Amino acid sequence: MSDALATGGFEGRTVLVTGGAGAIGSNLCRALAAAGAGTIVVLDDLSSSAVWNVPSLPNLLFVEGSVLDDIALKRVFNRGIDDVFHLAAFFANQNSVDYPERDLAVNGMGILKVLEYSRLTGVDRFVYASSGCSIYPCDAPLPLTEDLITLDLGTPYQITKALGELYCNYFHKQYGLKVFKTRFFNSFGPGEVPGRYRNVIPNFIYWALRGEPLPVTGTGDETRDFTYVGDIVRGMILAAGCEGAVGEAVNLGSGTETSVRDLAETINAKTGNRAGLRRIDRRKWDHKDRLLASIDKAERLIGYRPQTSFEEGLDATIAWFRENWESIRRSADFGPGVSPALLV
Repeated sequence: MSDALATGGFEGRTVLVTGGAGAIGSNLCRALAAAGAGTIVVLDDLSSSAVWNVPSLPNLLFVEGSVLDDIALKRVFNRGIDDVFHLAAFFANQNSVDYPERDLAVNGMGILKVLEYSRLTGVDRFVYASSGCSIYPCDAPLPLTEDLITLDLGTPYQITKALGELYCNYFHKQYGLKVFKTRFFNSFGPGEVPGRYRNVIPNFIYWALRGEPLPVTGTGDETRDFTYVGDIVRGMILAAGCEGAVGEAVNLGSGTETSVRDLAETINAKTGNRAGLRRIDRRKWDHKDRLLASIDKAERLIGYRPQTSFEEGLDATIAWFRENWESIRRSADFGPGVSPALLV
């Protein structure tokens, strides 16, 4: 990550990471510390993460609270924030289908509040965690380029992720706030606790280590652009350090496709799980057979290139699961939700 750290310009600065207890946020905090950040402030309500996942860093202040809570926001912004990485979100598609009002509150009003506090307190840079998996059309040609956004969106989460980008555009044009929109593709890696509304890879690893068959939706031939968390973090830091990226959106993906069946079979092989696979129906909102990011713009604009292969990333993630198994087992939440379907 040396090139990212050289261009980020975080030495001695005070950086706020909303959602910093999650997988991307916790890894970002470690990278910011390595980049020389003076103080790292984490704001997280622990609704989809765990306090034990917050990095133990001497210059990190953890504040348990919501991006909807003005008291919590005043507490963190009174620290004199220079840079904001806004990762806090109501995650993700099925969760938003089950609880659309909560999705709008957190992903809509939440980013609006954080942007407003950033403006009022003179924040220099604002990096937004958007979703390349969400805002592109189902029938768009691959690989997906940044100009292919659509208003024909399938879930409240997809709608509010696009809304976040629109609010970033507004604050940049109206108030001159330096915003950077980074669109993530299927992030995975150490730090993500499995659960009913979590991503497929941590859930697959969790079930595989328990010796259970892995539930594959649809045919299994559907593909995703699985991107290691370290590359996502590196891309965010590179974006924040690039003046030419102000106001721009860039995809942060691996630039490779992997089928869900191959993913499941690889995880079973790596964990020694002999329970195999089982088929379940696709969710009603899931219309995307393939996902593949174009990372040409990110490479050209901010010098982004993925550095961790899919296999290396899986090995690191499985190792993290084994090392933290008891904490993960206690924190995994597969409780009942509104939808009766088993979610992966």
